[in-house]
Amino acid sequence: MNYAIPLYHSCVKAGFPSPADDFIEQYLDLNEFLINCKNSTFFIRVSGSSMINAGIFQDDILIVDRSLKPKKHDVVLAILDNEFTVKRFIKQSGQIILKSENPKYRSIYLQPDAKFEIWGVVTRVIHKP
Repeated sequence: MNYAIPLYHSCVKAGFPSPADDFIEQYLDLNEFLINCKNSTFFIRVSGSSMINAGIFQDDILIVDRSLKPKKHDVVLAILDNEFTVKRFIKQSGQIILKSENPKYRSIYLQPDAKFEIWGVVTRVIHKP
């Protein structure tokens, strides 16, 4: 489903806006703006606080792309022991680390026999107002 919203021509200044500047430049479809690969992208809501230093908070919505192969330091959605988790992906010397972005939580050093699968790379975070 596409839903286009007006995109105004002028930029917003960090001061007092001019009400006289009402010229609509175009209509912006947020699907086109936020999603790179429609067929492999989905949304998921965050629970918990292990990623707050990455700017990901309780009840935020993540945009996740399953078509992307994770690179070092990407934020990924993974399944570990049949549970979803969101962590920073690190691979060094053959060791996969799922790093928490909150010092209150430990990073996960995956064992070779771990039941683990990356479901996708987080491409955007939508903060709850």
